[in-house]
Amino acid sequence: MNLNEYKKAVELLNLYSYHYYVLDDPITTDEVYDRLYHEVLEYEENNKEDILKNSPSQRVGDIVSDGFIKASHLSRMWSLEDVFDSDGLQKWLIKTYKLDSNISFYCEPKYDGASLNLIYENGELTQGITRGDGSVGELITQNVKTIRSIPLAVEYKEKIEIRGEVVLYKDEFEKINHERLKKGEAVFANPRNAAAGSLRQLDSSITASRNLVFLPYGVGENTLEHKLLSQKMEYIYSLGFKKPPLRATCKNFDEIEAVYQEMNKNRDSYAMMLDGMVIKVNEIAAQIDMGYTVKNPRFSVAYKFPAVEKITTVKEIILQVGRTGAVTPVAIVEPTNIDGVIVERATLHNFDEIHRKDIRLNDKVIILRSGDVIPKIIKVLTHERDGSEVEFERPTTCPVCGSELLDEGVLLKCQNLTCEARVINSIIYFASKPCLNIDGLGSKIVEALFVSGLVKSVLDLFDLTLEKLLTLEGFKEKKAQNLLDALEKAKGCDYWRFLNSLGIEHIGEVASKTISAQFGSGFIDATKDEIVACDGVGEEMAESLLEFIRVNRGTILKLQDILKPLEPLQRQEAKENPFKGKSVVLTGSMSESRDVIKEMLEAHGAKVVSSVSKKTDFVIYGEDAGSKYDKAMDLGVECLSEDEMRKKIE
Repeated sequence: MNLNEYKKAVELLNLYSYHYYVLDDPITTDEVYDRLYHEVLEYEENNKEDILKNSPSQRVGDIVSDGFIKASHLSRMWSLEDVFDSDGLQKWLIKTYKLDSNISFYCEPKYDGASLNLIYENGELTQGITRGDGSVGELITQNVKTIRSIPLAVEYKEKIEIRGEVVLYKDEFEKINHERLKKGEAVFANPRNAAAGSLRQLDSSITASRNLVFLPYGVGENTLEHKLLSQKMEYIYSLGFKKPPLRATCKNFDEIEAVYQEMNKNRDSYAMMLDGMVIKVNEIAAQIDMGYTVKNPRFSVAYKFPAVEKITTVKEIILQVGRTGAVTPVAIVEPTNIDGVIVERATLHNFDEIHRKDIRLNDKVIILRSGDVIPKIIKVLTHERDGSEVEFERPTTCPVCGSELLDEGVLLKCQNLTCEARVINSIIYFASKPCLNIDGLGSKIVEALFVSGLVKSVLDLFDLTLEKLLTLEGFKEKKAQNLLDALEKAKGCDYWRFLNSLGIEHIGEVASKTISAQFGSGFIDATKDEIVACDGVGEEMAESLLEFIRVNRGTILKLQDILKPLEPLQRQEAKENPFKGKSVVLTGSMSESRDVIKEMLEAHGAKVVSSVSKKTDFVIYGEDAGSKYDKAMDLGVECLSEDEMRKKIE
């Protein structure tokens, strides 16, 4: 995976999450998501300086819907690290044994459903909360009380969080879909989606009709005194909760692997869908000592079930255009059933892959559905060719707007800002916090404006009037006026924000600041040599900037005339201080926002970067400092508390 593929992967993962968690309308499978997610994690591990702020790895969990009241968990609900084979399991065990070698393991199924947190106080069920973002979820207590496998009262009288998965048994899933078909309603994509959608119904009677099942897998806040997790879970089951179809305590790799193979072999015979096995350190004291990384517990891992391969035929290659204009080829294949899912598309990643694998129309190919990646073509069966195969021609124009494509070798890119495929996401980015920070111009509003025809490009935003906005459903006078005020407030922004808001490929916040400081509005006439001479700006970035200017010069000038961004002041040379010319990384919570501290350090001549490397001079840390602090300590980078930083500045 290269940088461009990584950016596209993050964009795709976020799209999948939006459809699954917000719309309840999945456009891919869990297996597809997991594989792509782990390709992203692998890339980020080796390229920490490239990590995007919106990468799904930067947070635990996902989006919380506004449809329910939000509620906080008493203790955080963590996501698990995944492994996909015995080598991955062995590596995890080696890493875990380094923390504590005198341990055993508790193994149980990894259910394919929707995570739920139950809170009991004085023996009564008081709250049912969805996982949400891991800290805050949706309060769905009334729906939870309709699930018959959840006791309304338990014998244990202390406050306790019981975590588990809400699932829909496979036979119930088939029955529900059969009924929906008879009524002419859309069927659910899979049992997990059906369970999640049923759990989050505003009408609790619908939830009650779905025969959902709750299967506990752990506890959060509690005062139980068991020394082993296996003992604690036996006690939870004794309170009236369902037991898993298979569970075991294991001493070593061989025993864990044997349980995994048994579970995988029998997975089709279980009433519920499984997608792997969860392995946890059994000794609770050892769990506490091991603790957590920023994203995962160190004492637990999910051992996913293996990938599935099938042979199919490439029928067509279509082109998709993303927010940044990147054109991605996708193979349309003969519909193929892989583990209960009908696969009709396969990712091709980029045009070089088509050439490298010599993929042609009508080719018989092997596709792999594994982890959380879109099915991909792993091999072309060239020996099956009969002469009907047709080579794919590399496009030169955008399939949506017809504009000439920028050819960067691996990547083809539409540079036309008014290209319909780019408009909605470009406007969302234009209004985002690191750009013009236009309050009230979120994704739903942008989509409504686009669908209505009021906004077809960024320029159209500034032609909006009160009368036009009031024609939109849901817009009252106050809401409309607030949006107009926010658009007006965006005028006179810092020049780097204006440049960053254009969404130029390879030109992010840091590069926008550098180029703005050097040229201001004169960037539009800068030469390649002048741009490359800027600190931290390479040839690829310069070429992308110049091509963007060539295609969009008129739009840039019009926007500049509307927004009148402030020309950057020549920053005075910083006086000599310990941070001048140094590379600095910030981590943890501080007394002021990181943006404020970042500006202060930059004013003292420091270069504030996002990731730690051997070239980092200082790591400034606050409370709850995470992996960046750990990495700095491993590399011997000097770490300073916020107070120590301020003393050095003084």
